[in-house]
Amino acid sequence: MERVQFQQEQMLAELKDLVQKSLFNQSEVKQIVKKRTQFETALVRRIPKKGDFLRYAAYEMNLEQLRRKRVERLKLEKTAPSISDYALVRRQFQIFERALKKFKSDVGLWIQYIQVAKREGARSLVGRITARALQLHPRTPALYIIAASHELNHMSPSAARALLQRGLRLNADSIDMWREYVRMELSFVEGMKRRWTVLGIHEEGHPIVEAETTAAEDMATLTPEEIAAEKGGDEGERARQAIMDGAIVKSVILSAAKALPSINLFTALEVLIRSYPSQERLRTALLDHLYNVLKDTLQGDPHAVKMLATRKLRELTSQENSDDFVMAESEEFVDALQAANESFSLAVGAGSTNASGMADVYVEFVEQWCKLPTLDPNLRAYLVASLRKLARQPNAPPSLQAAYVQLTLPSKKAL
Repeated sequence: MERVQFQQEQMLAELKDLVQKSLFNQSEVKQIVKKRTQFETALVRRIPKKGDFLRYAAYEMNLEQLRRKRVERLKLEKTAPSISDYALVRRQFQIFERALKKFKSDVGLWIQYIQVAKREGARSLVGRITARALQLHPRTPALYIIAASHELNHMSPSAARALLQRGLRLNADSIDMWREYVRMELSFVEGMKRRWTVLGIHEEGHPIVEAETTAAEDMATLTPEEIAAEKGGDEGERARQAIMDGAIVKSVILSAAKALPSINLFTALEVLIRSYPSQERLRTALLDHLYNVLKDTLQGDPHAVKMLATRKLRELTSQENSDDFVMAESEEFVDALQAANESFSLAVGAGSTNASGMADVYVEFVEQWCKLPTLDPNLRAYLVASLRKLARQPNAPPSLQAAYVQLTLPSKKAL
C-alpha cells in the first residue's frame, strides 16, 4: 500500500490547483482521489491485468476532457501554465509507461500509447515511443507505418523514407508496407512540386532560384534523382522532370514486385494509385508502369491476366458511383468489354500450364457480366458464344462447359 500512498501524495498539488481555479470543487476532488485510489490498488496486485491500466488511462482521459470543457466554458484569463494544465495528460503517459513495463510484448498497447501521445500533440514523445517499440518489435509492419506517417506529417520525408526502408529490409513480404512506401513517395512528389513552385523552379524550364542547402542527415536517404533535382542547369531540370514523371515511384514499384511477386500486391498498388489525388498524367504513367511490371513479373498467372485484360473496364466503371453501372450506349464500354474478352480467350486457348485456373478466372469474368441485369442482351449473347467456342475445344477444362450449360439453362426453360 506504500505505492498507493505515494501516488496519492503525487496528486495533491494538481488537485489543489484545480480547486483554486474553480474547475473542480472539494466534493469532486474527493471523488477523484477515491477513484484513483481504487485504480492504484488494482495496479499493485501481484498479477495486474492490462485492462486495469487501460481503464485507469480512460478515466484520466475523460477527466482531462472535462477540465478542458470547463476551462472553455468559464473563459478563464490566460495566465502562465500551472501544474493542472498538464498533470492529467502526464498521468495518462505515466499509466501507459507502467503498463508497458508489465506488457512489453503487447503491440496493441504500444500502438494505443502512440495514439494517445499523437492526440495530445507530444511530437517528440511519439518519436521516442515508436523507437522503443521498434526495438522490441522489429517485425511488426504497423509500427513502421505509424512512425513513418508521423514523420511525414511533420515535414520529415527523409526520416519517413529511412524508417520504411529499414522496415522493408526486415518485412519485405508486407503488402501494407510496400503500399505505404508508394503512398509516401506519391506524397513526396506533390510536396516537391509545391516546394519548387515557391522557390521559382518550374518544370517548363523557367529561371531557377537556388534551393536551400539540404541537411547532411537528409542527403543520406535522398535518391539520385532528388539530389540532382536540387542542382541548377540542364541536369537539375532533367532530374526534376523525372521526379514529376514518377521516376522514384516507379522504382519503388519495381522493387516491390521483385521482393513480393504477388497479385495481391499489384491489386493494392493499383487501388492506391487510382485513388491518390495526383495529376492525371502522372496517374496514367504510373498505372502503365504497374501493368508492364505485372506482365513481366507474373507471366501466365490467371489473376494477372484478368487484371490486365479488364484494366479499361475498371477505369470506366470506377467513374460511376454504382458498382453495377454499365454504359450500355457507350461504344467505349463495348470496345473495352470486347477487348477484355479477346484477351481472356487468347489466354485460355493458348493452353497454359495452369489451364484450369485460367479457365476458372475466365468463367468468373463471363458470369460476372452476364448476371448483370443492365447488360445489353447482345453483349450477353456475345460472351456466351465466346464461352461456348472455348468449351468445345479439345481438352478444354470442364469448368468451361459447366459454366456454358449454367448460363444457357434459363433460355432452355423458356423454350
